[in-house]
Amino acid sequence: MLLALDTSTRLAGIALYDGESGLIAEHHWHSENQHTVELMPQVAQLLDQSGFTPRDLRAVAVALGPGSFTGLRVALAAAKGLALAGGLALLGIPTLDVVAYPHSRQPLPVIALVQAGRGRVCWAPYGHGSAGWDVQAPYALATVIELTQFITRPVLFAGEMLLSTRATLNERLGDMAQCLPPALAMRRSGCLAEMAWARLVAGEADDPAALTPIYLHEPAPAASSAAASGGR
Repeated sequence: MLLALDTSTRLAGIALYDGESGLIAEHHWHSENQHTVELMPQVAQLLDQSGFTPRDLRAVAVALGPGSFTGLRVALAAAKGLALAGGLALLGIPTLDVVAYPHSRQPLPVIALVQAGRGRVCWAPYGHGSAGWDVQAPYALATVIELTQFITRPVLFAGEMLLSTRATLNERLGDMAQCLPPALAMRRSGCLAEMAWARLVAGEADDPAALTPIYLHEPAPAASSAAASGGR
């Protein structure tokens, strides 16, 4: 069984997954920067409610960011501790990849978002290219208005979006902005778990000593308009 941990932003989540049942349990909550004291009690409760103990775990997955500097460190430290103490496989998955994952079968390019504070978002474009479904440009940090400057065709926006973010996207992009409703747009720890399980089955794992968070300290080089709209 695999345990997934995501404290990339104030939307925190955990999940349990295995190859027989698939997604066993999933829990999300809004944390007011209390990830450090909340995460492990939530994990203990989820395991207990599902009828498992830490001894049943085979692997632990963690969302790597981009996201909150402090939040990312909390889940990664917990995941590394569990992996080292229990001899578990450790698997890191970029947070924006988790956002985009459930939308890979629809035709529109996807812009995956997480809120970054001060009117900014971490974002990346995803679409179907020569290598199949994949991210189409480097992860970037920008204001919502800066992001809209790269959009040249209809795209689907997924991930955390404040009401003000949605309003700006709709105002500046009109029909080119297809914003999913909040319940469908949210980042799910179950998706993180499923993506990590696929890596585990393929025989992959990450080195606890080398695995680090993905931070975007400064705005990344601007992606091309073609990349932002789903092309390479």
